[in-house]
Amino acid sequence: MTDLQVGNVVTGIYKTGKYIGEITEIRPQHYLVRVLAVVKHPMQGDLHHPKDADVHMFHERKALSYREQTNIPKQMVKSFEGEVPDYQESLKEALEKMRKELAEANSEWADMSLRALESLERDYKI
Repeated sequence: MTDLQVGNVVTGIYKTGKYIGEITEIRPQHYLVRVLAVVKHPMQGDLHHPKDADVHMFHERKALSYREQTNIPKQMVKSFEGEVPDYQESLKEALEKMRKELAEANSEWADMSLRALESLERDYKI
């Protein structure tokens, strides 16, 4: 594996979302990554009971914001090659992709997730 350095552009998986970002700090077990684009929007609902609608609280999970920094475990970070897309466009595409997958899932969890995404879209103003 290549050693990643501060300033490298990477992809990183944080909870259930995937992002493109820049490493701003190297920590013992994590990279601090500044978000530049969204590859995969986080799943909705309870992280401990994925795809389950019958949970105590069904969480709306926002994507990390543009330039927000987060600690990502080193094993979840990979080098990124290519042009970094515009954050707003990448967020919109990630939402559209997730909406399509949820529409095909045809379950109570998918319906609840679609409603959560509609609410998030209003927050995102896209």
